[in-house]
Amino acid sequence: MNNISIKTIWFDEGRIYMRDSAGQTHSRPLEAFPLLMDASSKQRQEYIIDPQGDAVRWPEIDEDIHISSFLEEKEPDSDNEIAQIFKRFPQLNVSEVARQMGINKSLLSKYIYGIKTPSEHRKLEIKQALKNLGEELIAI
Repeated sequence: MNNISIKTIWFDEGRIYMRDSAGQTHSRPLEAFPLLMDASSKQRQEYIIDPQGDAVRWPEIDEDIHISSFLEEKEPDSDNEIAQIFKRFPQLNVSEVARQMGINKSLLSKYIYGIKTPSEHRKLEIKQALKNLGEELIAI
């Protein structure tokens, strides 16, 4: 990526696209960037390409994406255990579950969307956080 830089960014059908200085187009699913996925169309359009052209920043939502992120090829795997739990209980608040666990909402979202795979230990932490939430609800 030494001499290649980001020239433009656009969004279409649940994906973010980047055209580089070599004329190549790369895309990633928005699930790979949960802050962008949750952002409004207007917020997505308000980005800044850094002077070196190797990163994009969305100041309003505090999101930064390096050019290397566009080269990843892993697509979302929504058929994973964590995703299935959150699909089964759509009323769960991802931000609150992440807060209770002491992790970033973006990271938990990446586990849910199947962009990242949690370790067995992390899966247990997620399940324990949900169990604790359930116990709090039962106590009401």
